[in-house]
Amino acid sequence: MEFLLSKGDCIRYFKRSLLVVLVCLIVLVCTDQDYYSLLGVSKEASSREIRQAFKKLALKLHPDKNQNDPNAHENFLKINRAYEVLKDEDLRKKYDKYGEKGLEDQQQGGRYESWNFYRYDFGIYDDDPEIITLDRGEFDAAVNSGELWFVNFYSPRCSHCHELAPTWREFAKEMDGVIRIGAVNCGDNRMLCRIKGINSYPSLHVFKTGMQPVKYYGDRSKESLKNFAMQYVTSTVTELWAGNFVNAIETSFASGVGWLITFCAERGDCLSYQTRLKLAGMLEGLVNVGWMDCGTQGELCDNLDISSSTTAYFPPGATLSNKEKGGVLFLNSLDAREIYQEVMQHLPDFEIISAASLEDRLAHHRWLLFFQFGESDKSSVQEFKKLNFLLKDEHIQVGKFDCLSSPTICNKLYVYQPCLAVFKGKGTEDYEIHYGKKILYDIVAFAKESVNSHVITLGPQNFPDKEKEPWLVDFFAPWCPPCRALLPELRKASKHLYGQLKFGTLDCTVHEGLCNMHNIRAYPTTVVFNQSDVHEYEGHHSAEQILEFIEDLRNPSVVSLTPDTFIELVKRRKREETWMVDFYAPWCGPCQALMPEWKKMARMLNGLISVGSVDCQKYYSFCQQESIRGYPEIRLFPQKSNTAQHYYSYNGWHRDSYSLRGWALGYLPQVSVDLTPQSFIEKVLNGKDHWVIDFYAPWCGPCQNFAPEFEILARTMKGKVKAGKVDCQMYAQTCQTADIRAYPTVKFYPYQGTKKNVLGEHMDSRDAKGIADLLNKKLEAIQNKGKRKKSRNKDEL
Repeated sequence: MEFLLSKGDCIRYFKRSLLVVLVCLIVLVCTDQDYYSLLGVSKEASSREIRQAFKKLALKLHPDKNQNDPNAHENFLKINRAYEVLKDEDLRKKYDKYGEKGLEDQQQGGRYESWNFYRYDFGIYDDDPEIITLDRGEFDAAVNSGELWFVNFYSPRCSHCHELAPTWREFAKEMDGVIRIGAVNCGDNRMLCRIKGINSYPSLHVFKTGMQPVKYYGDRSKESLKNFAMQYVTSTVTELWAGNFVNAIETSFASGVGWLITFCAERGDCLSYQTRLKLAGMLEGLVNVGWMDCGTQGELCDNLDISSSTTAYFPPGATLSNKEKGGVLFLNSLDAREIYQEVMQHLPDFEIISAASLEDRLAHHRWLLFFQFGESDKSSVQEFKKLNFLLKDEHIQVGKFDCLSSPTICNKLYVYQPCLAVFKGKGTEDYEIHYGKKILYDIVAFAKESVNSHVITLGPQNFPDKEKEPWLVDFFAPWCPPCRALLPELRKASKHLYGQLKFGTLDCTVHEGLCNMHNIRAYPTTVVFNQSDVHEYEGHHSAEQILEFIEDLRNPSVVSLTPDTFIELVKRRKREETWMVDFYAPWCGPCQALMPEWKKMARMLNGLISVGSVDCQKYYSFCQQESIRGYPEIRLFPQKSNTAQHYYSYNGWHRDSYSLRGWALGYLPQVSVDLTPQSFIEKVLNGKDHWVIDFYAPWCGPCQNFAPEFEILARTMKGKVKAGKVDCQMYAQTCQTADIRAYPTVKFYPYQGTKKNVLGEHMDSRDAKGIADLLNKKLEAIQNKGKRKKSRNKDEL
């Protein structure tokens, strides 16, 4: 597939670029070298691997360290541009699909930091294996996995964050296995940190499923952090004595949970209380942890031949009379991590499901299955033995299946290498293969999401082919990070559209022929098949955007125009009607990048401006006739124009939905009224209408951004509430009297039979819909108050 720009578009692009260079002094970097090759990473590289590779190159190639190299600046800009694109999930998808032509509206990479920044401030925890660096796409899955997390939200520019780093590393090593220690770089994940309410750094929070996040406010010493975190370790250490010891051991057989017991005697070192509590947290749900004081329980310790302090693991069904035969394991270590690892090795492995019973068992229960090839194939690490406990509430059983015992079954499931999959209780037809990280929290999150969603794994046998029901199919490659990031969002979307749209995923590394048949050239490519209609999804990797895309397919916000309908609807439009039209070519990369933003803009302008598009590949002669010289060409046809041919072309740099909407609204007649001090007093304060007022200053950037929003509000509330604007630079006294302390400020002046208060009622929102909702509630309250007053007067009569 080829992506070309026409001569006209190239000229416009050059002019824009030149303007930006002259005015903003931003250097735009273009390189023919692949971004992945520039950084020396593979296409399947994780965000962490990309950061590590970039940091290594930055320290080597930075102009500060290569002052005698005239090409140092240009060379560094190339790797900086590559990093800025590949670290961003959405930009990375566009680059993988369209190359640099798909990124023309996003010109990152022109600025960079000093060498010291990359040496000391960049990627603080990327080289610490005990600390899990979480990005936006994996944060929710991690903290909702059922494990206990302590997360450090930091900024690379924050000095206190750097001061904390050595302590956080030591703390992570000590708490390894008890709780998960995480870190979020808010410089790279601004939206995530904003959503979580992070407004200062470092900000330390404990997360656990079913519990509200808890912020840490204490001093930042290792001991204080440890004491705080251990409060949320819910496991307990049981003190044992003659009365309950025997019962505990005997009942372990029925429960299937053994005991790890520390015997504290006069001789030898006994595990400390803190170590026992750590072990209880590390082994939660797998092994009970207890201790016994041999000073008070001497006879019992003597019967067990315990003469010095020791720790022993009693597996379920252990025999006290013959400890060796009963499998009792005595441990000599005092280190919690060593004891944990030895106990985990002695816990039973997952049940192996036979080929004969597989179909029946999968039809009656939810399963997470590890597929292995041969008895010796290690499909899991010891930590995975926690899965049964962590998935218990979702009623998911965990087992193994050996593909060598029945290759036919695995071939039917498209399983050709060790992997794991969730079966949703409907046999082998309804299942989903895991493509994420082979890490406990990621597997737990996948299993919980998958059994409660409606996404299935597809292949040639079940691929939708001219079916009556619509399907959303995600064509992907497991090595592709944006593909893996999209899968959880598809699961979320599938729950909202259950019964309306089916969801499936197709692995193009396994089913290459099927992907080629559908002309798949980049991953992920998400397509909706609705009988003979095929629609490719071009939006961001979020469930909300996917749902908007589906809603737009049902109720299109953009009118697909033919030459005939263009003449009928646009050129012969009503006098009060405004149209925006996108002239595009399907092969054009910038056009494809614009499409989701164009649809989003159309939904935002619904009822105000009609939005259409013309396919210039299909209607080439017509577009030539309309003097279309490059793609995309965006034109606005205003209302009340003297000639139908009159239009305005969009030449702005940004082609996002908000920029386009703001530009378009500027051509609509103003509905709000510009007020002077005199008209403010006469019409607003002394008048008998409800008023909403925008107090602004012409030099204020947020005021300029809010102006189109206020016009939408004015149109929305027309007939109910009048809208006015006061220029606080020109009429400072009026704004001072109204107690205006910031711009823009929106106030409501309701008429309730008397002169209005000059202070009005503050509207704490800058969203037209939000303000409109508030105003409608206030109007309803005023109306109800009036009805009650009339009712009282009637009763008095």
